[in-house]
Amino acid sequence: MEGNERWVSGDLQHPDRDPNRRQFVAQEQEPFGAILACIDSRVPPELLFDTGLGDLYVMRTGGEAVEPVVTGSVEYGPMTSGTPLIVVLGHQRCGAVEAAYKSIRDGKPLPGSLQAIVKALQPAYEQAVREGGADPVETMARAQVKLTATDLRDNQDLAPLVGKGALAVVGAYYSLDTGKVEVLVGAPS
Repeated sequence: MEGNERWVSGDLQHPDRDPNRRQFVAQEQEPFGAILACIDSRVPPELLFDTGLGDLYVMRTGGEAVEPVVTGSVEYGPMTSGTPLIVVLGHQRCGAVEAAYKSIRDGKPLPGSLQAIVKALQPAYEQAVREGGADPVETMARAQVKLTATDLRDNQDLAPLVGKGALAVVGAYYSLDTGKVEVLVGAPS
């Protein structure tokens, strides 16, 4: 979050981004966090958290949709090298969430494999409909973050790590307008 504060203020350090760091991590890596973020080109986790080479595992899917291979990718750091943090990062004006919302609302499937994203986001859509609110797409985007973070926290392989305090699973939301990341759920104490 300190890196995000630097991103918001423009006082960037650009840590771990030089040939010395490349050499240091060439043989092994020990990222301090794993980020599951959207594919949106405006939401690059390494930049908005002001991190560098070897600092984060980053997985990106449309609307933070999760399937077994994505879940396995998220599990990799915590289960193989003790990475203590997973962040599920949603964002403002998510096109994938908006497309899924409209597809479900209108009963019009999206073409090709895009429908898999719609299917994965169905629970967030249902929660957004129950919650209501001025902007149902933003409500759905936030719901998707919370649901995904909860699913990962309760995952049979990650839950024991969470239970003993070796892993925090955080749901967060990025504002395209301000650059600020807001923690929605799971903030470590």
